[in-house]
Amino acid sequence: MEKVHLLTLGCPKNLADSELMLGALTSAGFEITLDPEEAQVLLVNTCAFIEAAKKESIDAILEAAEVKKRGFGKRLVVAGCLSQRYATELAATMPEVDVFVGTGNFLDLPELLRRTEAPESRPIPYAGAAHLLPTAAIPRIKTGDFFTSYLKISEGCNHKCAFCIIPKIRGLHESRPTADLVIEARNLVNGGVREINLIAQDLTAYGRDLDQPSSLAALLRELSTIDDLRWIRLLYCYPNFVTAELLDAIADLPKVVKYIDMPLQHADDAMLRAMRRERSGAALVKLLDRVRDRIPGVVLRTSFIVGFPGETDAAFERLADFVRAEQFDRVGVFTYSREENTA
Repeated sequence: MEKVHLLTLGCPKNLADSELMLGALTSAGFEITLDPEEAQVLLVNTCAFIEAAKKESIDAILEAAEVKKRGFGKRLVVAGCLSQRYATELAATMPEVDVFVGTGNFLDLPELLRRTEAPESRPIPYAGAAHLLPTAAIPRIKTGDFFTSYLKISEGCNHKCAFCIIPKIRGLHESRPTADLVIEARNLVNGGVREINLIAQDLTAYGRDLDQPSSLAALLRELSTIDDLRWIRLLYCYPNFVTAELLDAIADLPKVVKYIDMPLQHADDAMLRAMRRERSGAALVKLLDRVRDRIPGVVLRTSFIVGFPGETDAAFERLADFVRAEQFDRVGVFTYSREENTA
C-alpha cells in the first residue's frame, strides 16, 4: 500500500479539490500520511491566481522534489491551477515531476500514477479551461477540524473582471443540483460537521443555469432544514447579484450566519470601470446600506486591489475614504498582479 502526502496551497476551493483527490486515492488503495519523508507519492495542489501564489507553488514543488531525491521510488505529482495553466511549460522545465493533473482531471490520479510505472510516461492535463463539478457520490476525505467543512456549490465563473485569470483556468460557471448538495451536506452533518461554509467562484450565480432554475436563497432554505446543522456561512458573494431575496434569506433563516464575504475591489468609478466591475462607488454605498438595513448587525468582509493600471493618487484616496466611511469588519488589500491573458 503506497502512502500519499498532500500539500494544498491557495483558496478553500482548492482545499475542496484536495479532499476529492484524497478520496480517489484512498478508494484506489493508497494510504494518507502527514510525513512527506515516509510517502511514496508527494502531491502538491497548486495555486496560480497571482504572481505571489505562483512563486509559492513553484517553491513548494522544488521543496517536494528535494524530498523525492532522498527516497527510492518516490513520485511527485503537481495538481491544480498552476498545472492547468502551465502544464506544458512545467513538463519541459521540471523533469522531476512524474504526473501533472489540472483542475478538471484530478480524479484520474490513481490511473495516472499506475501509468508512471513506465518511466517514459509523464501525463499532462488538457491545456485550457476545465473544472470538475463535484457530486455527493464522489468519495471525499475531509481534512481539518471535524466540526466545520467547506461545501463547493458551483464551479467556474462567467464574469470578465479585467484582472482575473480564473475563468481561463476553471471555465464557465456550472451549478450543482440542489438535491445533490443537500445529500452531501447531510452526509457531512452525519459525520459530525456542525458548520458548513458555502464556496464557489461566485456564490450569487448559483442556480441560474440549472434545468429548473434556482437561487442561492432557495439553496439556503433547503440546507436550513437539515437537523443538527447549526451554522451556514457564505464566502465569495459577487455584489451585482446580492438580491433582496438573498438578503431576506440571510436575515430570516436562523442557521445562516449574519456574515457576507463580498469582494468589492475598488470604490473609484473610473477604476471600477477599468476593472470591469460595478457601475460606481455610489452604487456600492447604496448596496451596503441596503445590506445593513435588511440584516442589522451583519458582519461584512471585503477585499480591494490597489495599484491597478491607471489608478491615480486621487482614485486611491477615494478608496481610502470609502473604507473609512463604510467601517467594514474585515478588509483584505492586495497589490495588483499583472497576469498574462487577462484584459
